[in-house]
Amino acid sequence: MKKMLLEVEGLCVNYGNIEAIRDISFGVPEGSVTTLIGANGAGKTTTLKTISGLRKVRAGKIVFEGKDITTLPPFERVKMGMSQSPEGRGVFVGMTVMENLDMGAFVRNDRKSAAYQEDIDRVFSLFPRLQERSNQIAGTMSGGEQQMLAIGRALMARPRLILLDEPSMGLAPKLIAQIFSIIDEINKQGTTVLLVEQNAMQALKAADNAHVLETGEI
Repeated sequence: MKKMLLEVEGLCVNYGNIEAIRDISFGVPEGSVTTLIGANGAGKTTTLKTISGLRKVRAGKIVFEGKDITTLPPFERVKMGMSQSPEGRGVFVGMTVMENLDMGAFVRNDRKSAAYQEDIDRVFSLFPRLQERSNQIAGTMSGGEQQMLAIGRALMARPRLILLDEPSMGLAPKLIAQIFSIIDEINKQGTTVLLVEQNAMQALKAADNAHVLETGEI
């Protein structure tokens, strides 16, 4: 049995008086693609933001590699080996592709090293379009290109676990297929994936394990 890289135990999260997440528990086995699926407003994005440290936990805990990270600030979680490609891509629109990728490596101290260059090369081999457009301002790129950039930026933190929030949102079917084949490749290269998706068919095809969220409950 694979060991759990991430464990969410009895997680409760509120937005003011509204319970967004109610007592959810699930695990992400090391080396897997695990998906959370559900309708709009089910709590998928809130769950990912809470795992990343962007939302406060009301009750329950989050364990990463056997360590309780429930109260750790987001940048410490990135240092430990967890990064996120957010819903809506969230690229830095006034910066170039290269500057965006560099921001993904902000917790690293090895920007002039061979390892850093290897990671840039890895992103460019996964996303050749980004290499072609490395000096282009991110805000002038198409939605699909921005999605590639958001995933590439998350990879620059060298994560053991990458959180992908709605990577297919707003993309044409051909691009969706391309993004999912890249997610498969990222996983084969050794990165564990936690995927949030509304496109249930694509998510279930890609995933080893799936959890369905409905109004804040698994």
